[in-house]
Amino acid sequence: MNILFIGDIFANAGLKITKTFLNEYRHNYDFIIANGENVAGGKGITRKHYKELKNMGIDVITLGNHAWDNREALEIVEESPTLIRPYNLPKSSPGFGYYVFKTKSGEQIAVCNVLGRVYMDSYDDPFLAMDTILAEHPPEIPLILDFHAEATSEKKVLAYYLRGQISALLGTHTHIPTADARIDGGTAYITDVGMTGVSDSAIGMDYEAVLERFIHKQPRRFKPADGDANVNAVAITLDGPIATEIEHIQWYG
Repeated sequence: MNILFIGDIFANAGLKITKTFLNEYRHNYDFIIANGENVAGGKGITRKHYKELKNMGIDVITLGNHAWDNREALEIVEESPTLIRPYNLPKSSPGFGYYVFKTKSGEQIAVCNVLGRVYMDSYDDPFLAMDTILAEHPPEIPLILDFHAEATSEKKVLAYYLRGQISALLGTHTHIPTADARIDGGTAYITDVGMTGVSDSAIGMDYEAVLERFIHKQPRRFKPADGDANVNAVAITLDGPIATEIEHIQWYG
């Protein structure tokens, strides 16, 4: 099974380059996942953006710490499991943080989304969250984890903890791609897939307002950067639940 995971799609520029990329390469993949928590101007996702991503052929959209920045997301996750929110949000949260899907060929694949805690908010323990998921997850079904976390160490240690138990741990959130894609014990890993958007930016935002905040320490309204965008993604080959290949993709159209 060939899986594509697209890193944090950021604002309109990220949407456009994703659509262009998928128009050309969508047929190469059996199942497509994308992190869409920054698609609405850099914060959250709306119904309009959710429909756009689904119409591009993306099967599942994962979220992160900006999951509820647009309240429409609260409605969408209750209507469809194809918008996956972080599993370790409070138990009162609507929607699913883990779900088993069927590919177009009828094969099963599971997707989960978990938030880190280092340098982030006080979410539930991601290690315990994965223990809970794995206690119920059928081991013969591939399991792809979007680990939305800040600290490299937290991502690496969770990957070590889950080695051989899941098909892939794919880091998101920091928007900067890392050069460490590898297979370890049948688990595909990368610390951060990177952002799909304008790379000549402050991780998606226009430089000027961010520069002003750094220099003057005064609040400034950020706006998404304009300019040429690129796709950051990973392609993973699975043999049953075991990952056999992972390739990082940077595509500039």
